[in-house]
Amino acid sequence: MQWIYFDASALIKRYSQESGTPLVNEGFHHLPPNRMTCSTLGILEIISILVRKRNDGRLNQALFEQAMIEFRAEVIDHEEFSATSVNDTLLLSALDFIAKYNLNATDAVILHSALNLRQVLQERGDELSLWTSDKRLVRAARGEGIEVFDPEEETIGSLHQLLEG
Repeated sequence: MQWIYFDASALIKRYSQESGTPLVNEGFHHLPPNRMTCSTLGILEIISILVRKRNDGRLNQALFEQAMIEFRAEVIDHEEFSATSVNDTLLLSALDFIAKYNLNATDAVILHSALNLRQVLQERGDELSLWTSDKRLVRAARGEGIEVFDPEEETIGSLHQLLEG
């Protein structure tokens, strides 16, 4: 079975219209929430992005409030959507990725978290794809052998091919 690990750069497209939004919406349509995940850091990043978009006028107050309601319902409060926790062990084990791939700290943690989850899933016969539109994270994840789906660059055909295995 296919799992999706969302980076904030991809998941935000579900709650704010951007390039790639249709593919993220399609992913939500085709996979159940219990096969989607993001980092707890990603949850904070999404809220920060929505607040920033509201503050700079890219989202009006009504769109901001609607996005927050939907994000809370689909991710934060949804019993089946899991958020991977961040602890000191994960943080420290991600250090090498910062220098190796020129990543920021959050992206290094996301990469290491995705690698850990991929290992667990592969032991069960499942597959993981990292959904991100962050070009450095795309390059780093591919360098570590993780399947990457960039909703800004991919097509509906490649999405269906990914989800159908």
